[in-house]
Amino acid sequence: MKAIELLLERVLFNSRWLLAPFYLGLVLAMALLLVKFAKEFFNFVPLVFTGSGGDVIIGILSLIDVVMIANLVLIIVLAGYENFVSRIEADNQEDWPKWMGHVGFAELKMKLIGSIVAISGIELLKAFMHVENLTNAQLGWKVGIHMTFVVSGVLFAVMDRIAAEKGGGHDSESHGGDKH
Repeated sequence: MKAIELLLERVLFNSRWLLAPFYLGLVLAMALLLVKFAKEFFNFVPLVFTGSGGDVIIGILSLIDVVMIANLVLIIVLAGYENFVSRIEADNQEDWPKWMGHVGFAELKMKLIGSIVAISGIELLKAFMHVENLTNAQLGWKVGIHMTFVVSGVLFAVMDRIAAEKGGGHDSESHGGDKH
């Protein structure tokens, strides 16, 4: 019976490698975001010379939006892989990001919600730049959705703080501690 238990545990533990193709898929999605960024950039260049100040600001915000999403995907890929699949060896990497190896599940969740709030804020600012094209109902929905993200982020932070104070948090120490 012990042999079956050990085999089951080994299968369950090694099943984490099933996540690796998901992370590779997200890397490919980042490549597609690069294509989207290039398209937005080349559409933006003539706008700088012919568009209004508001149009230029919206163009820049659109570029920032794509960059924020790419940053979010990168954080999820690297931190998710390290937290759930395997440690990334970075012994000889001089430009290794300081946050790598130190982002636990709680920090990953907060980075995710923070990025979503930032992206939502950019979308809301873009809407405000052309507020005359929106009905009050459309504007209300945009503000309401953004505020839902903001409140959710605050609630996540409060819940994580309460859990950490009670010793039941999902901090990096509860998942094996510092990996580097």
